[in-house]
Amino acid sequence: MLKRPRFLLAALMAGLLMISSTAQAALPLAVDGQSMPSLSPMLKRVTPGVVNISTKTQIQQAEHPLMRDPVFRHFFGVPNMPSHRESSSLGSGVIVDARRGYVLTNNHVVDKADEITVTLTDGRKLNAKLVGADRESDVAVIKVKADRLTEVPIANSDRLQVGDFVVAVGNPFGLGQTVTSGIVSALGRSGLGIEGYEDFIQTDASINPGNSGGALVDLSGQLVGINTAILAPNGGNVGIGFAIPVNMAMSIMNTLVEHGEVKRGLLGVTVQDLTHELAQAFKLPQTQGAVITGVQPGSPAERADLEPGDIVLSINGRKVRNSSDVRNIIGLAQIGDDVEVEVMHKGSTVLRDAKIAAPRITSSDGGAVHPKLAGMLFRDVNTGSGGAGVLIEKMSTASYGYQAGLQPGDVIVMANRRPAGSIAELRRALKGASQVMLNVEREDQGFIVVLR
Repeated sequence: MLKRPRFLLAALMAGLLMISSTAQAALPLAVDGQSMPSLSPMLKRVTPGVVNISTKTQIQQAEHPLMRDPVFRHFFGVPNMPSHRESSSLGSGVIVDARRGYVLTNNHVVDKADEITVTLTDGRKLNAKLVGADRESDVAVIKVKADRLTEVPIANSDRLQVGDFVVAVGNPFGLGQTVTSGIVSALGRSGLGIEGYEDFIQTDASINPGNSGGALVDLSGQLVGINTAILAPNGGNVGIGFAIPVNMAMSIMNTLVEHGEVKRGLLGVTVQDLTHELAQAFKLPQTQGAVITGVQPGSPAERADLEPGDIVLSINGRKVRNSSDVRNIIGLAQIGDDVEVEVMHKGSTVLRDAKIAAPRITSSDGGAVHPKLAGMLFRDVNTGSGGAGVLIEKMSTASYGYQAGLQPGDVIVMANRRPAGSIAELRRALKGASQVMLNVEREDQGFIVVLR
């Protein structure tokens, strides 16, 4: 009778030892005498430099004109209602200059904000002011005044390679600071339609709403990118996130700090993708590059001897894969910058030197361009980097264009099957024509309108 309890006790002790041994094996502190790797030491240095950003914006509510009439309101007993409502948003930012208090973030995080509040990891809440923002690249700089700020060291994002490990730090869904990890999935992503100028780092590190403006760092804790967007049908993370390379973000930041805005320059060319068919026609072995389809008179491109039919292969040593690359590289250059353009010219590879110039902005009444365009006001803003066109700035509801479905904000890119990269080109394309056929771009869609 006494042996059974001793047997049970021994079995119980053996079981406890087995459980203890299993638990110890599941969470080893070291392997072969080497401590397990951890990102914790690096994150302790980085996370104080990543801040939460909250904004408040007063939005004017749409109101019928009759509602502004006190007699009408009194007669029908309509109570007075507030004409504004308050909107709030959350995002993230990265302290990149602790001495001056500069914080990098996304333009869409602070866009139109009346109040910007920065919350540090130590719990301090600071009022911030907007230094400058660039909508086209989605970069903004805000400034705070405080002591004991921690900045995140800056890496050279040009050295980043596909497969490098990266860590995203931000404030997803307003939960507070969160860390996710992954690898660089791709580099130089463009043509996504997310921003005007795109050169994204693609990563599978989880980036969710609220991460915008946060830090993408390498394993040494250096900033390689500013988290910007996700690509998902329902707004959640599916392993495809995008960040602005820090070299690009810092270049824009320096311009914003110095001038308060980004003034983009002009090369003076219109380009299109080098398709397989065009490569065959030009007898080229490669299908990467951009074909120059037009050169503006008097532009830096003309002075550099660039010609229609030249194939742009690289700019400043950076390979050009398509027309979007030309637009991005030129669009991110500053007025006065020197650029070296490598082109295939009549079968030979040559280098052309040009200096980025200020864009020429002109406007014209549509009636002076063609009688069927009367009642519209055109603005010619030609970046000279593939984004040429004629903007419809204003229009009368009695105009032919309005009746055909055109709207202010539409951009005319062709007229009667000829390029219309400027008001002058539009006028030449329609000279003497009785019928007007316009190729129009509206946001990310294109369509054709005929004015009879």
